[in-house]
Amino acid sequence: MDYFQAFVLALVQGLTEFLPVSSSAHLILVPILIGWEDQGLAFDVAVHVGSLVAVVGYFRHEVWSMTLAWFSSLGGTATADSRLAWAVVIGTVPVGLVGLFAGDYIEANLRSPLVLAYATIGFGLLLWFADIKGARSRDEYSMSWKDVMLIGIAQGLALIPGTSRSGITITMGLLLGLTRTAAARFSFLLSIPVIVLAGGMQTLELLEAGDAVVWGPLIAGMVLSALGAYTCIHWMLKLLDRIGMVPFVLYRLLLGTWLLVIFW
Repeated sequence: MDYFQAFVLALVQGLTEFLPVSSSAHLILVPILIGWEDQGLAFDVAVHVGSLVAVVGYFRHEVWSMTLAWFSSLGGTATADSRLAWAVVIGTVPVGLVGLFAGDYIEANLRSPLVLAYATIGFGLLLWFADIKGARSRDEYSMSWKDVMLIGIAQGLALIPGTSRSGITITMGLLLGLTRTAAARFSFLLSIPVIVLAGGMQTLELLEAGDAVVWGPLIAGMVLSALGAYTCIHWMLKLLDRIGMVPFVLYRLLLGTWLLVIFW
């Protein structure tokens, strides 16, 4: 991998990781369409680290408060922050189980352009429906444990390429009556353990493979991914209530239709 390829793919990863448009779909499609070889496992680890740095850095105050509250809750002291911390933990369980039992099947059978197209269109329409029909009257601190589990189960679907982890969790949050900002904030917080788990598994695979690592492009990719992801989180939360989900839905419909035309 050269620096130009690392630059392009890192920006794609960083700018799409937290938008409801599926970063995995873009990372699969860009090399296919340009004719590049697969970027490799080491690069995937690097850009995941970049995304993790971005989301933890952006929500550093919330993460610190939630972490302290979570440890206090082990001694019986429950607060709004401890409930939110437990919600992140519990909401991560379904995607972990799906990855454990179905991850290999999904990796081997569902990474085709047509699957990407159908998932991009289908879950885009579902996001549009949720944005229209959702009550948008609650914040993330008001969620019941049932709400948390439903969002967690929805997150399990994100292993299907083209679904979008942030897209499907925001969709479920909207259907449950969360505001756009609350649904997005919880989705972003929920990404932290998911990125840690995914990055950890990829790191183990990389160590087992024992492949040589060219560090320059990887470090550049990590930094660019972090900058892109941080910028994306900031502006999405700033503009979400103003622009809604329609721009993302339209983009998904155009992208999915284009993929069907090319690969049908």
